[in-house]
This record gives sequence, C-alpha cells and structure tokens, in this order.
Amino acid sequence: MPHSDYSYTGSEPLNEEPPVSELISTFITKKGYDRNHGPIPHLDASKHRISITGLVKQDLSLSISDLKSLPQHSVICALQCAGNRRHTMRTKLKEVSGIDWFDGAVMNCKWTGPLLRDALEKAGLELSSDQYDSAHVAFACHQTPCQDDEWYGASIPLSRAMDTKSSVLLALGMNGAPLPANHGAPVRVVTPGVAGARSVKWLDKITVQMEESENFYQQHDYKILPPEADSKENAEGWWGKVPAIQDMPVNSVIGVPKSESKVTRDGEGRVEVKGYALPSGADGPIAKVEVSVDGGKAWTDAELLGAEEEGQEGQEGVELKWAWCLWKAKIEVPKSKNVTIWSRATDTAGNTQVRCPEWNFRGVAYNGYGEATDVEVV
Repeated sequence: MPHSDYSYTGSEPLNEEPPVSELISTFITKKGYDRNHGPIPHLDASKHRISITGLVKQDLSLSISDLKSLPQHSVICALQCAGNRRHTMRTKLKEVSGIDWFDGAVMNCKWTGPLLRDALEKAGLELSSDQYDSAHVAFACHQTPCQDDEWYGASIPLSRAMDTKSSVLLALGMNGAPLPANHGAPVRVVTPGVAGARSVKWLDKITVQMEESENFYQQHDYKILPPEADSKENAEGWWGKVPAIQDMPVNSVIGVPKSESKVTRDGEGRVEVKGYALPSGADGPIAKVEVSVDGGKAWTDAELLGAEEEGQEGQEGVELKWAWCLWKAKIEVPKSKNVTIWSRATDTAGNTQVRCPEWNFRGVAYNGYGEATDVEVV
C-alpha cells in the first residue's frame, strides 16, 4: 500500500501505511497510516458543530471556536490500528479476515485540543462518579457513508474519559498544525493507549450513555474472538459475547533490517537493528527492548532513544507515557544467508511481548515478537 499526501479526495476509502524504515526515521510521525471505512470528507471548520447529549444536564452544540475557547492540552501518543501486523498473523498462523496490514499501521504524533472531560463538564453529567465505571461515552461521525453502517461510531468507558491522567482529547491540531482532512479535520477524538478504531474522526456527536456504542464497528468488528470463531458464520454467535478492544497490547517491531534483505557487518562483526516499541494501554512508557539472533537463547538490551534524540526537540514538558519508543542495537551476527532477528518489548508495568499470541478471526492485536526473517548477513 503506497503512501500518499493529505489531499486525497477519492470516492473509495483510503487505507495505506508507510514502510516501517521510513516510519521510524523520526520520533514524531510526519505522515502516518490511513484507515477509513468510507470516503474522506473535506469539511468547513467554520460551520461544523459537535453535539453533546445523553446523560447530561444540558445538551450542547459546540463550534470549533467553542472548543478552542476551552483550556488546550497537548499529548504525544501513538495511535495504532487494531489490525496492525495482521499480515504476520495471517502468514505465521493462518488466514484471517481484514485488510492486510504489515507493521506500519501506527503513527506517533503530538495532538492538541481540549480534554474530552472539560467538554463533558461543560454539559454537566447526570451521573455520580461511582457510576462512571459502568457508563460509556459514545462518539459518532455522520459526515461520510461507511461500508458496513450508515455512520461510524465507537465508545470508551466514561471513567477513562473523566480521568485527566488518560489525556483523552478532542484534537484540533496535529504536530503543531491544524488537523488535515484525512486525519479527521476539523476535530477528532484521540484516545491514548486505546485501539485507533475508538479515535473517531470528523466527530459530530458525543453521547453519555449506560451502554456501549451500538454502531457496527463497536459491536461486530475490532474484537478478539476466540479460536472457535473461525469463520464469518461461526463469528456471528460470538460478537455479542466478547468485549470490544480498548487497550492495545505491548508490542515491538523491527524496521531495519527488513526481512529478505542483505546487510553488511561492521568491522566488529555487528549489524545494526532498529525499530519501534509500544506500551500496553496506560502502562507506558516502554522500559526495555531486547534483541535476539539465536532463536531467543540470548537477548541483548537495545538502546532506547530518549527525549534528546532526533525528532523529539521541543517536546519538553509533554508526557511521553503514551508515546512509542524508538530503539536501536548493534548485534554480533555470523555471516549467513537466513538470519532471523527477534525483538521483544517490556513496558513500565512489566507487560512483556509474547513470542506468538493466539490466533483470532479478525487478526487484531497481534503482538508476537518483532522479527526480520531470511536476512542475508555478509
């Protein structure tokens, strides 16, 4: 899937990812992946409104100017498609249902806008704080038709939305500029640590309610079904029994060298390995990344690239808990035509990447070891 610019106006959904080697060239993603279920709308920000309704004391209709008048916050977080690395599950385990994402369906950006909490408090909640855990905030976009529903919707627990530490934003800006159309202009939700499917673009409605969003993409997609749900027909009996994905798992990916590439050792017989790592949900930041070239018998700690590294300038004071971590390592490798390199990540809470997760029909939340296979080392 080649990667284009931000001016796409086609009638078909835009779904694409950049090469991982390009993706990890900077800490802040310049051009991230695109995941859409319908055409991209190009909206007039001066006319756009966002309604807040449901279990609130007063219904609101907010303009973009109204959102700009609320306190503005910035968060650096990695938005990741639930299907990131689906190709690996498909080829390593067995066939799955969904777009054949490789390892680049993720983007690490600086998002700016008011906290969702502040907008909800402006409306006032008809719920006590002890009800937050059982309530939900539903998001909707009615601005573009979708492939499987008339509109796009998603929801997260109200408790997450009302927790200031969760940094859930109504994002108006991305990387110091207004949101581009393909990333949700003029306003989108950004839900750090949560599957990207919940970060609804072109947002036009927020509803506080006691149940999850009823939309197709919350109820019949983006769920980790059990292995026995091994076909579209068998999955039907499971959609209503399995929770929607919220937090994404700890993960890491190798971007350099690529699988099936040729690399030359340095004078000390070493090869440079580089990639990215993602913490599990709210359990960031990444604490450790390890690399192995002998099937996991021995692991070498990678260098985690900190806030002083290229691409991170000017981010002082912005929490990096939700961000990805770029990493690199130089590993001694013997000359060979079929080297396999593994990576595994551990976050601050101790969640460690698994060698290979259980197969699921939609191929979502794959977090097996990062790997580069069939590398020729000369």
